[in-house]
Amino acid sequence: MATYVIVHGGWHSGELFEPTAAFIRAEGHEVFLPTLAGNRLGDTKTTGLEKVIRSLEDFFIEHNINDAVVVGHSYGGMAITGVADRLPSKIRRLVYWNAFVPNNGESLNDMLPPDYVELFEQLENPDGSMMLPFSVWCEAFFNDGSLDAAQAAYDQLNPHPNKTFKDSIVLSRNPAEMQIPKSYLNGTEDIAMPPDYPWHPRLSDKLGAYRLVEMPGSHELCFTNPELLAEKILEAGRD
Repeated sequence: MATYVIVHGGWHSGELFEPTAAFIRAEGHEVFLPTLAGNRLGDTKTTGLEKVIRSLEDFFIEHNINDAVVVGHSYGGMAITGVADRLPSKIRRLVYWNAFVPNNGESLNDMLPPDYVELFEQLENPDGSMMLPFSVWCEAFFNDGSLDAAQAAYDQLNPHPNKTFKDSIVLSRNPAEMQIPKSYLNGTEDIAMPPDYPWHPRLSDKLGAYRLVEMPGSHELCFTNPELLAEKILEAGRD
């Protein structure tokens, strides 16, 4: 039995991975689904990246998690990179599922197309939150699901603290220098990033040596095909 920690992306919470976790648990594994600071009910939307990473670090300590396969989805790649730098002895493997891979001093916005950064700035509310427009969600994030399914999933999202996208990460070593084994899980129909800003190999190559696992599906396979996602997480997370 292995221990899996699945870390959600922007606008999400840990509970949205429950269908995927159920399939992994059915194979005999333990699964934790933290919700990062800034996306928890009642959290301030001025939350920054340091507080987010610290919340994941605290989750590991509070739940006495060791020897874990840590999966980060999209924005979750920032958090898992930060916690891997701080708690390397607790992590068995890092799995980046169409996730951002930051080097020291980089922000998530540094890895986005400039027009995305501009859009997010325009969408930021006075409280610091920002919500992905449904039209973008449906076409670019949920492109392998029906309109009704996209709406049902979108209704479960929550406004995201835009500061977490702007803040630069502070690392003592870049991911390629970390001794932890790594995998990159790539959805072949994931068009949340445009073709000239691909997830793989643009971001995966920053991991140094890594295992590549690919699967059909969009950026939101946790909604559209959680069983396949679970199968591929297990493949990416094996020794």
